[in-house]
Amino acid sequence: MDMKVVNPHDRFFKAVLGDEKCAREFLELYLPEELVRQLDLNTLAISKDSFIEKELREYFSDLLYHVEIKGQPTFIYLLFEHKSSPDRLTAFQVLRYMVKIWELLLKQGQFHTRLPIIVPLVIYHGRSPWNIGTGFKQLFHVPDACFEAYVPDFQYLLYDISHLTDEEIKGAVVLKATLLTMKYVFRPDLGKQLQKIFSLFKDLTLKETGLEYLETLLRYLVNATDAIKKDDIARAIQGIPEGDKIMPSIAEEWKKEGFEKGIQQGLLGASREMLLKALEEKFGIVPASFISRIKSIEEPEVLKGLLKAAINAQSLDRFKEVLKQIEK
Repeated sequence: MDMKVVNPHDRFFKAVLGDEKCAREFLELYLPEELVRQLDLNTLAISKDSFIEKELREYFSDLLYHVEIKGQPTFIYLLFEHKSSPDRLTAFQVLRYMVKIWELLLKQGQFHTRLPIIVPLVIYHGRSPWNIGTGFKQLFHVPDACFEAYVPDFQYLLYDISHLTDEEIKGAVVLKATLLTMKYVFRPDLGKQLQKIFSLFKDLTLKETGLEYLETLLRYLVNATDAIKKDDIARAIQGIPEGDKIMPSIAEEWKKEGFEKGIQQGLLGASREMLLKALEEKFGIVPASFISRIKSIEEPEVLKGLLKAAINAQSLDRFKEVLKQIEK
């Protein structure tokens, strides 16, 4: 499931929960107890296939695990999905992933009579509360009870990290630091929270915490938010044992970021104009709302992906769907 993810939030989510140890810990702590009792989490293993449409792989990150049921020669799948803004069609998107999983398993001949259960988990950390129902059935208008038998339904498990209290966020150092960072990443007080988050590492050595994870966390902070200053990060790192060993690689990241920023600004304008011209030539007049949204995009790779989507889209509505998905 090695795919390019432009969104830094998705990339961070995949880097952490793509680790089986962190995923197992999350499930032990956050799955409903009745599910945990049924599952042998020691058998948890990641599935390597991705079930996201090829044209959208640059913008989404899915994580799929399978785990055995205790005392039974069978297993279920656990599908992780990440959201940084509320999306009314989340249940529909998850259903599409689930159908693709079942289609692949049937094609591989793994199941002949009954399909495996898939438990979808959606992890959300946006600014506003998630005020959307988690059932697929809610997407339908059912005018009378006689139609209910013909409306499919399932639920996804929602974890609204950004609206949990710090005390409700559980886990060992890596998982807890990850969830706290995701909680505060969109908030103006993130800089003040960093020292508290990094203090989780104070009793551990770099060998125990893993230099790779700390660098992943720091790069996420550098790329995902403007709410903190470099001094905030430097002060937070000072509280980590051997934190001085991390600073050179982060300083290099900042230096590279500053060098590339000027180049990127020059490319952004040209990329936006190329995309708008392609849309105009293919579909005629481009709505003003599209123009303003495209001009607000700051990532060259996203614009490149959108240009490809514009060329392949069969209608402006189809392109609108892709544009809407990358804004999450």
